Amino acid sequence: MALARETAGPAPAGAAGAARAALRAARADRATALDAWLAALLPSRPDIALAAVGSHARRELTPGGDLDLVLLHRGRADVAELADRVWYPVWDSGTRLDHSVRTVNEARTVARGDLKAALGLLSARRVCGDRALVDELRAAVLADWRADARVRLAELAELSRARWDAQGELAFLLEPDLKEARGGLRDVHVMQAVAASWVASAPDARVRGAHDLLLDVRHALHDVTGRSSDRLVLQEQDAVAKALGMLDAGVLQRAVTEAARAIAYAGDNLWRRAERFSAPRRPRSAARPRGVERSPVGDGAVEHEGEVVLARNADLDDPALVLRVAAAAAQAGLPLAPATLDRLAERAALPSEPWPAPARDALVSLLGAGPAAIGVWEALDQAGMIVRLLPDWERVRNRPQRNPVHRFTVDRHLVECAAGAAALTREVARPDLLLVGALLHDIGKGWPGDHSVGGAVVARDLGARLGFAPDDVRVLEAVVRHHLLLPETATRRDIDDPKTVRSVTDAVAAVPGREHEIIELLAALAVADGQATGPAAWGAWKARLVAELARRATAALSGGTPPPAPALAPEQLALARHDGGSVRVTGSRVTIAAPDRPGLLWRAAGVLALHRLAVRTARTISAPTTPPDARGDESRRRSNGSGGRPCSTSPPFRSTGRRRTRPPSKPICAGCSPTASTSPNGSNGAPAPCGYGAA
Repeated sequence: MALARETAGPAPAGAAGAARAALRAARADRATALDAWLAALLPSRPDIALAAVGSHARRELTPGGDLDLVLLHRGRADVAELADRVWYPVWDSGTRLDHSVRTVNEARTVARGDLKAALGLLSARRVCGDRALVDELRAAVLADWRADARVRLAELAELSRARWDAQGELAFLLEPDLKEARGGLRDVHVMQAVAASWVASAPDARVRGAHDLLLDVRHALHDVTGRSSDRLVLQEQDAVAKALGMLDAGVLQRAVTEAARAIAYAGDNLWRRAERFSAPRRPRSAARPRGVERSPVGDGAVEHEGEVVLARNADLDDPALVLRVAAAAAQAGLPLAPATLDRLAERAALPSEPWPAPARDALVSLLGAGPAAIGVWEALDQAGMIVRLLPDWERVRNRPQRNPVHRFTVDRHLVECAAGAAALTREVARPDLLLVGALLHDIGKGWPGDHSVGGAVVARDLGARLGFAPDDVRVLEAVVRHHLLLPETATRRDIDDPKTVRSVTDAVAAVPGREHEIIELLAALAVADGQATGPAAWGAWKARLVAELARRATAALSGGTPPPAPALAPEQLALARHDGGSVRVTGSRVTIAAPDRPGLLWRAAGVLALHRLAVRTARTISAPTTPPDARGDESRRRSNGSGGRPCSTSPPFRSTGRRRTRPPSKPICAGCSPTASTSPNGSNGAPAPCGYGAA
């Protein structure tokens, strides 16, 4: 079966490039115009200067950005008058202004006590006035920053972590804050401040390119909305994409995700070095030898200063080396050194098709490391190694999932799922197929159509590429094709019905003799997939249903007799004898007995939800089906024979202009009991007292 590729692709590079070049030119022109205007406002006097900090100092001021200025002086008595001649015209123009008036010593003192002020003053730029004054300020603040780097970097790391906790990770948010979220613009500015301390290198070309993209997106967002908000909300994404010359919101989100992940990965490397610098120094033991300390962590890999690097005797022509070094790093819980990644990407051989067994085993070992594999996989991805090893990965790489249930992009979800499946490998006979199946279960989301069907085709091709035996490839294909079988069947159908169990066993019969194994793999994959998706996708109730369905399917495959349906209690049998249906409430248990028909469950659930009844256990009891002519049409279900009126105990929804709200409900009336949702009359056949017989 061949898969048709998507016809829609990204907008031509020329269109996006031209749009972004126009935005950059607009920012540069605005910075030049602002400098000229501000210079005209400040009279030419000795010992006074106007400096810009923040985005205007970097010439990155977007339409919604704040103007942040510092008026420097050497103790002039008329400084207040001079300041008013600058601030008031700026306020009158409607520009948002953050301002201060300081001497160099005052500004230096503020920077020592206020971390955010120090970060701004590190990038101070002269707008007009005494150049020596601004140079003196920059030199003083920078000298203090470097002298106190050990303390200030620890404070900066704590401040950054608090911001990440509050704003989340930009790459995986549906509506991210482009500036404050992890991987956003603020992180690049922090990286520049760390580099100013000489602890780490300045951001490289890739990070600068990612920063420029996010800055262009922020600029376009301010233009489109006319507001200063930096949150890229869903309803604005198509318009922002159009302003940037991109095809649609999906392309925009994918570009933002890629940029954010590049920044976040570079930040991780930078903070590791900063934390080593800030950590208390331990005295060197006299017994410890001097020189470079290395300890082996695997074949061809050693640990050095908290990172995994290549051993001196590593064979770069070994096709399994890349994955073996990555697996060693993950198993040891250590990151790969950036220099080692660059060397592997440039010079290391990659396995040819089909992969040799050592390369496949190294991949399984990497995935089997659990959560520690996620960071190592991200490092390989940032180095461009994953798409070279698995070409089909490009289809899901950085692909957003515009669904609030999912916490991650498609590719990150796959890695998270494989990491979670590592904890379940003892529960299956083939851990390797579980791990690879978890890695590939949503690989079809990069193709049009049903992702389970398309993913099965991709998994079959990749299974052969990885060198699995033909029967194993068929199992892998079946696992990807039916990875939703157990959770969807368990939550949508009655697992007491033998037909439900038979539908599961029929689906896994494509690989004769491996049915038990497939059920086992699907059960474990359902757990890993649900947990990797998010808390809304998995819970104890769903886990119990999936486990029970898998147990019954396994028993059926073994020739066992499916367990009978649970026996009804006497009071439930008594309820079932009422042809019109009945309801009984005992404490927190609600039992409903009614003629079976389409819509019964959701109507009963709607009534319970409407009246805020807390239900811990609900079970529907099938009774002889009422003939169609006794059910009545929709109008009979909505009113009684006399036309009816809305139930006085259930006030209708009202509109407040922005959203629909419902007043607090009153106690449920006898006529609007759950029975009323299944029969036009009351439980005894009489019209409902309120004249409104359905929810």
